[in-house]
Amino acid sequence: MAKKKLRIGVLFGGRSGEHEVSLLSAASILKALDRSRFEIVPIAITKAGQWLGGDSARALLSGEAQPLALEAAAESSTELMRYSAALTNAIDVIFPVLHGTFGEDGTIQGLLELADLPYVGSGVLGSAAGMDKDVMKRLFAAAGLPQTPHVAITRSEWRADPRRCQREIEKALSYPLFVKPANLGSSVGISKVKVRAELASAMDLAASYDRKLVIEQGVGGPGAKPRELEVAVLGNDAPEASVIGEIIPAKEFYDYEAKYQLHGPDESVSVIPAKLTAAQQKQIRAIALAAFRACDCAGLARVDFLMEPAQKGFTPKVFLNEINTMPGFTSISMYPKLWQASGLSYKELLSRLVELGMERHAEKQATAFSR
Repeated sequence: MAKKKLRIGVLFGGRSGEHEVSLLSAASILKALDRSRFEIVPIAITKAGQWLGGDSARALLSGEAQPLALEAAAESSTELMRYSAALTNAIDVIFPVLHGTFGEDGTIQGLLELADLPYVGSGVLGSAAGMDKDVMKRLFAAAGLPQTPHVAITRSEWRADPRRCQREIEKALSYPLFVKPANLGSSVGISKVKVRAELASAMDLAASYDRKLVIEQGVGGPGAKPRELEVAVLGNDAPEASVIGEIIPAKEFYDYEAKYQLHGPDESVSVIPAKLTAAQQKQIRAIALAAFRACDCAGLARVDFLMEPAQKGFTPKVFLNEINTMPGFTSISMYPKLWQASGLSYKELLSRLVELGMERHAEKQATAFSR
């Protein structure tokens, strides 16, 4: 008798500024999942927050005009809970290929927990902590991990008294610095600020994407770019780290355009494995695993680092930059490429992630939630 296939709901789209990136990741995952093991159910969320299934989901994924008659739409909390109840009966595990707000921040993970559905990736806490750069950095600091100085300022503080905020920033940090929305990814809303005159516009841009802003000290100083290094982590309670890769940005830093819009001779270059000493590799991989544990992550994460430019007579310092709990997942994204270089193919990686999601859910069943 043939073994029953697991039904995987691949959830993509979402309301965040990374909606388009999610579509790219989902298209690649849907194509590569092992059809001999899994039955695939595409589930989409539009930018307006509507839930789509079947042909409507595929239409969103392909970029076709959305059908007027939606097969499954959640326009209220009541309808959303009905939809999640239907999912519980129809699907064995969810693969939430959602990047950014309302998908990578613990919100969808909370819904799946309420529905008691297994899912790929970190839980509510790990997802939320990995999304909020301010909270993330506090956890890194508590774990004693090396990172650059930073300041967190709310949008209301900035708009109420920009001069006071500027003084606070300049007291703690020196130019160049980076201004970021605390809760967003794919380098959306991020600016490199070289001089004071550029600060206000960078703060306004970041504030348009989030209520909390993180301002970080640049690494390397004026005219000297840091090396941008990345490590892929895989596992639950006993995670493993991949080989280390390096991104050589096509622009001054690895922003949204450099990641997704520049192609051909102008595109960014990845070097896998990165050219590092054995001691540097050991240090960076150990920090990546410590960062994964500090944020209580599960399943997968990509951990990003900055390394000072090499100088004769000095050993460059390594700084932990951030952790991404649902990194870009096309076949040419860094996370799967790092595992490919570590001996795990794209298809095998996807199967392993599904297994880890099922394992985590099974382990949760050992927990008592009432007396």
